[in-house]
Amino acid sequence: MKIIEKIKKKSENIFENESVCIAFLGDSVTQGCFEVYKTGETAIDTVYEPQNAYHSDLKKIFSVLYPNVPLNIINAGISGDHAANAQRRVKRDVLRFSPDLVVVSFGLNDVTKDIEKIGEYTEALHSIFTQLKEKKIEVIFMTPPLMAHQVDCELTDKELVRIAEDLSRLQNSGVFDQYVQAAKEVCAKDGIVVCDCYAKWKLLRNCGVNTDRLLCNRLNHPSREMHWLFAASLVETMFQM
Repeated sequence: MKIIEKIKKKSENIFENESVCIAFLGDSVTQGCFEVYKTGETAIDTVYEPQNAYHSDLKKIFSVLYPNVPLNIINAGISGDHAANAQRRVKRDVLRFSPDLVVVSFGLNDVTKDIEKIGEYTEALHSIFTQLKEKKIEVIFMTPPLMAHQVDCELTDKELVRIAEDLSRLQNSGVFDQYVQAAKEVCAKDGIVVCDCYAKWKLLRNCGVNTDRLLCNRLNHPSREMHWLFAASLVETMFQM
């Protein structure tokens, strides 16, 4: 049964039908990370606000659409994580909750390994998808946002400037484009639905929007307001599955 059908069924009879659970497997954006700050000479930490992450926004949207349905959310996002590591924690962090749908989103940290490791990224995604499909769980792969295209003038710390330089190189050279395209090709082969937020960020930039200023850390974390784009895009995707 499709996820929206399950929600609809629960809405029609909340006493007799099972509750609905959606798990989110991803990196810092999924965990709910926003601004970054230095904690040491080279150590960096981030502001954690999962209540402002896209899955919280998604829950708010469904509370309007189906006010009588208690939607259970599992936040399995870990800051700094990448697909190769996440494939090893699917059982621990996702499967044990028996979710009806899992939203998978990786790429921001994977791309920092550069183009040479793109095969590692796609193989890991395939492993994640396979583990979820074996349990007959619905899956959506959500593409990441654009990263910074240049070093922002607000960044003055040398370590943050270095990170911004690396990320902007990967974005401007097309390496990140290749990672996203490779992920979409894996999804096509594995029969995974794609919620292409990367394409929407691209469209915004092509229309003259300064997408760099939509990153609250000026690196790769979308602002709180832009998390609504991910939430709305996911809801739209779920209704079309």
